[in-house]
Amino acid sequence: MISICIPTYNGESYISEQIISIISQLRNFDEIIISDDCSTDQTIELIKSFNDDRIKIFCNDKSHGIISNIESALNQAKGDIIFLSDQDDVWLQDKVKICKQALVDSDLVISDCIITDRNLNVINDSFFVQNKSQINKYRAIIRNPYLGCCMAFNRKVLNKSLPFPSGIPMHDIWIGNVAAFNFKVSFIPDKLIYYRRHGENASTTSEPTKANILQQIKYRLPVIKGLLKIFFNF
Repeated sequence: MISICIPTYNGESYISEQIISIISQLRNFDEIIISDDCSTDQTIELIKSFNDDRIKIFCNDKSHGIISNIESALNQAKGDIIFLSDQDDVWLQDKVKICKQALVDSDLVISDCIITDRNLNVINDSFFVQNKSQINKYRAIIRNPYLGCCMAFNRKVLNKSLPFPSGIPMHDIWIGNVAAFNFKVSFIPDKLIYYRRHGENASTTSEPTKANILQQIKYRLPVIKGLLKIFFNF
């Protein structure tokens, strides 16, 4: 069973296109988990209009913020394989198939993606190239190559990642590092989504950081502390 976890918040401009790109790749017993963070637009109405039992909607009673909202979605996931998805991207054909194949020999996989503007005009045809992504788990603590919307992982990774420690800078940095230091992580070169950047995104992963090395280390201290806690089992 596959669970697609989508945190939503005022995503009416893009959510229908994203769900259409995902749902055609799923089987009847797979699921899409929507965790909505108190949207004030038509996001939920648009999702309900699909009238598909595979789409399960969970609405927060108050705004949690992006990290806690993603954690809420993950807590609802029942699948053996979990995909993270943004509300405003577009999945390319065979994303699910290619990631599932890669997960036969890995516990977490990250695919490449095409960075676009709001109208899907290409800004950069490779996130991996732009980000200089490397398979080096120690370097990755500082320079994050783990892009959540390009991740898929098994339940072992999910169980080890929950609950999120307080203070982590972003969910994908945490999950990626948990997987890298405890399981097998693979980067696959296939570009499997249009990663839409439009100025209102919750994540700034694709954008260059202005922080110096000491600021970046401080920013990631909660991740380092969380990894040590897992390692020493306390």
